[in-house]
Amino acid sequence: MNTPVTTPEPGVAPPRATARDWAGLAVLALALLLLAVDATVLDLAVPAISADLAPSTPQLLWIIDVYSFVLAGLLVVMGNLGDRIGRRKLLLIGAAGFGIASALAAWAGSPEMLIAARVLQGVAGATLMPATLGLIRSIFQDPRQRTVAIGVWSAMAGGGAAAGPLVGGWLLEHFWWGSVFLVNLPVMAGLLVLAPLLIPESRDPHPGRFDAFSAVLAMLALVPVVYAIKETAAHGLDLGVLVIGLFGIGAGVAFARRQRRLADPMLDLRLFALPRFRVAVLTNMLAVFALAGVLFFGSQYLQLVLGRSPLDAGLLMVPGLVASVVGSLTAALLVRRWRAVVVLGGALVVTALGAAAFFAVDASSGAGAFVLGFTGIGLGAGVAMTVSADLVVGSAPAERAGAAAAISETAYEVGLALGVAVLGSTVMAVFRRGLDLSALPGELSATASDSLSSAVETADALPPSAAGEFLSSVHEAFVSGIHLTVLGMVAVLLFAAITAVRTKTPRE
Repeated sequence: MNTPVTTPEPGVAPPRATARDWAGLAVLALALLLLAVDATVLDLAVPAISADLAPSTPQLLWIIDVYSFVLAGLLVVMGNLGDRIGRRKLLLIGAAGFGIASALAAWAGSPEMLIAARVLQGVAGATLMPATLGLIRSIFQDPRQRTVAIGVWSAMAGGGAAAGPLVGGWLLEHFWWGSVFLVNLPVMAGLLVLAPLLIPESRDPHPGRFDAFSAVLAMLALVPVVYAIKETAAHGLDLGVLVIGLFGIGAGVAFARRQRRLADPMLDLRLFALPRFRVAVLTNMLAVFALAGVLFFGSQYLQLVLGRSPLDAGLLMVPGLVASVVGSLTAALLVRRWRAVVVLGGALVVTALGAAAFFAVDASSGAGAFVLGFTGIGLGAGVAMTVSADLVVGSAPAERAGAAAAISETAYEVGLALGVAVLGSTVMAVFRRGLDLSALPGELSATASDSLSSAVETADALPPSAAGEFLSSVHEAFVSGIHLTVLGMVAVLLFAAITAVRTKTPRE
């Protein structure tokens, strides 16, 4: 079926979604669930990948976050492309590409090959994510039904990110680490079959000219800036990183100026003049920032500090998964009672309270505090992602749904990437400074400080008399990194919550 979805005339009640539309939503939600799982499924596989492929710490961080970097850099471009060629067509192209990239990742034989496969996954994922939200915007034209549909969509985004460690834990208990990618293949095959049957095609009937130079500028702006932030957080600021960051900022300024001059801009910057739009984008990014950072250091804490198995660690994250889904699905009820920006502020406060619970974790016990904290973060992030996505796509006309969805998805992916890069790197920086390497031979000192898993392996190679004391230093140093990182996370979330609540907007 190729009938385009049309926008209702002003003053005419928008059409209600049909049973077929809701079935199509299920297909879109399944695709997004898989993408979100893939963004965090590697968190629990970090020790297994380290043992098998022996990546360096920078390579390990790239394996985890290059997927999000590439995806974020291409979202605006792909969102506009979907508006032009058809969002369903773009969805099908992305599904096929994602399946192929997943197979390559599963059988990667070196860190470089795995990084390359993750890059390809990011390219394919960039076609899928704005297509799913753009299709929801065009199919569900009734505002209340659209909020519910986006709630389901957000539940898959947040729940998938939290389910990644659970899925990964079960697979790692039974198979090798590459199996975390193979689960993508049957789902993508099902999407290729069901999407043409259940999802109507939609596109902008008058898209205007596609500006290739804007597409290049968008990628040259985002990727270098995110890379510079990541490298600075991990290794400190140096001249090379500063130049790369400044180059990205310069490209971003050029991109913004070009969009203001174009008759058909790739990114409509006028949307950012709306206070609620700006707050929605910021809230989306910060909620995912907190969730991704906790998933990165939390999985290592549970396995390498508390000694839990991958499956046990995944099970401890189930309450956070459930809370994220509950928050996403109840967001529609909350915005009917209070202004959306007030709901966003409250969601950020809940997220901050959840993060604060991590102050109670220590090197010997802390699973209960971790579960409590992760549940609070999941609940707050679930509400925030739903309301912010609804505000973003609801601010744009249906024919520009792909471009608006790309803005929301870019905030999501930047938050995901920066959560791993900034929070994960900060934990590791404090960890390295806190290690007591005085009892180690010179050749082991550099290896031990490379990563938490390397430090634990070094302790296993030491004589029993020295191993216990060194391992205690390792655990204490990592927990100190968590505490300092959480302090900064709570401060940022509370500041954003105050900003959201004070935003002056009409009552929705």
